[in-house]
Amino acid sequence: MLYEISEKAKKEISKYCDNYEIYLEKEEILQLDAQKNNLEFAKEEINIGIGIRVIVDNKIGFAYSSDVGKIEDVSKKAFLNSKLNESDENFSFAEKSNLTEVKNICDPKFDKLSIEEVSDFLEYIIHTSEEAGSEPTSGGFSAAHEKFLLVNSNEVSSFNESTGFSAFIALNAEKDGEKSTAYDSVSSCFFDLDGEKLAKNTCQVAKDSIGGFKVETRDMNVVLGYHAAVGLFNTFINAFNADNVQRGRSILGDKVGESIINENLSIYDDGTIEGGLNSSSCDNEGTGSQRTDLVKNGVLKGFIYDMYTSKKANNQNMNNNEDGNDNEDIKSTANGFRASYSGTPSVSPSNIIVDFNEKIDISEIDHGFLATDVLGAHTANPISGDFSVEANNAFIIENGEISKPVKKAMISGNIFKALSDCKGVNSEIKQYGPFILPKIICNNLRIVG
Repeated sequence: MLYEISEKAKKEISKYCDNYEIYLEKEEILQLDAQKNNLEFAKEEINIGIGIRVIVDNKIGFAYSSDVGKIEDVSKKAFLNSKLNESDENFSFAEKSNLTEVKNICDPKFDKLSIEEVSDFLEYIIHTSEEAGSEPTSGGFSAAHEKFLLVNSNEVSSFNESTGFSAFIALNAEKDGEKSTAYDSVSSCFFDLDGEKLAKNTCQVAKDSIGGFKVETRDMNVVLGYHAAVGLFNTFINAFNADNVQRGRSILGDKVGESIINENLSIYDDGTIEGGLNSSSCDNEGTGSQRTDLVKNGVLKGFIYDMYTSKKANNQNMNNNEDGNDNEDIKSTANGFRASYSGTPSVSPSNIIVDFNEKIDISEIDHGFLATDVLGAHTANPISGDFSVEANNAFIIENGEISKPVKKAMISGNIFKALSDCKGVNSEIKQYGPFILPKIICNNLRIVG
């Protein structure tokens, strides 16, 4: 179906220009939401749409529609919109390249899923939470089956198909009149989610967090749970975005080849990982997925690019090259992604692997602080890396054991400095959003009681 539509689109847009890109997307969604212990909302829907970009006289034009029967209108609008924009020599479309075959990102079970089956699954999570002694406040389940096809005037024809499943639970626990809350989620490309484990673990965190005491303001070794680590890494990873580098919004812009974090730590962006939540054969511009080294043993290796930022980098290098030496050609790292057919691509990570050469056990920590989650990570300074966040579901670690819960505390520091003095914790490797990582311990962060 998508290929037939693309052929029609090629004929229409070729009437206006010879430099174009056609992006087609079809998404099937199944979603359930629960409030307390009642299923409140369920929906099934199919979305399909087309987005067309053109480059005319170095000017970009874009138009889209959720009605693929309006290809003629979309083509004409894309062309006319190009006339309204300024000329920019950095625009280009992907060249033909080999696509990577990525395994285990599409579950055939999706086609057989029913509302009844996933309703039973979500209800099981809720009931398990209740049986474990907690009160669910909200929950949810979603499943999506996405196909996209990109073709352009450079003879690129890139197709990808994937599925995604996720569930979450938020709940309260109470004892002797005191309450505590907890939240967690689980995601996979396959419908292999462990709802029982999700419910019981989240319930345990909530129950363990009841009560607690105030801590004194001091520097401590802080173990960041998955959600806490992801919250702070969201700020850190922005510094590797080539668009931020080129706009002067990254502190790492001139530090390639320098040691920037702990030598025990390497970080990669890899869209080819088997079963990765953001793995695909190509990005949304048609560039074949790849692994990109960002940091190797603490040393900055490079950044992530889409087509626009890679060409801009090459043009800047050419303009700045006064000594006549050739600079290495910078290519897209297959990180041009879009939210949907209704938007244009921009630089975004695929799967970010946080890899420690060595890890320690919590049992090796004599005295420390555990933050299961943090609140306010979005307020961190994206350029300097300074942050001050509220620790959520926090605990004191004493003599290698998680002991007393902490009532309220803030964690402050700088994410670049924190990752210069950190280690991995022996723990399950999980993926939340783009990040694949263990729990992390950062030494000497300031805890504000």
